Amino acid sequence: MSEKERALAARTVLQQCLRARLQVRPAGERSEAEFVQMDRGTVLYICFFKGATDDILPKMVSTLLNLRLCEADSGKLSSLLELPGSLLIVPQATLGGEAKGRDVQYHTDISKEDGLRLHSAFVSLCEQEVAKAGPTVRHGSYGNRQVLSLDTNGPFTHLMEF
Repeated sequence: MSEKERALAARTVLQQCLRARLQVRPAGERSEAEFVQMDRGTVLYICFFKGATDDILPKMVSTLLNLRLCEADSGKLSSLLELPGSLLIVPQATLGGEAKGRDVQYHTDISKEDGLRLHSAFVSLCEQEVAKAGPTVRHGSYGNRQVLSLDTNGPFTHLMEF
């Protein structure tokens, strides 16, 4: 089967940022909203599709953390592992949407249970890999609507599919 013929397992969008703040739990009757935040680094939006398995995760982590997409102070492009930067992983099921007429449908998205399992495993692999290099990993809550504030130094966004 050629690369073009195989089904997509995941879609990611990487966004370089100067600061990011993500609400991971909304305020309740007796609790305040909870947030994770980071300074310079990369925000990674991720969506898994039906048929995705754990087998794809090591390749995804290696590819995403080693791509030279981040602009260093020198102007040279570096990977997240080469920079003093952080990673914020945001589960984003809407990346799996397909336009059908004037509506968007999400028939190719993975089930919530399988998506949660893969997301958790992906985050763990990223934490293990990044721990060796020094940056921090933050992540959102799978299956919850989250509020994101982002400061960037330009629309430096990349789409990667696996």
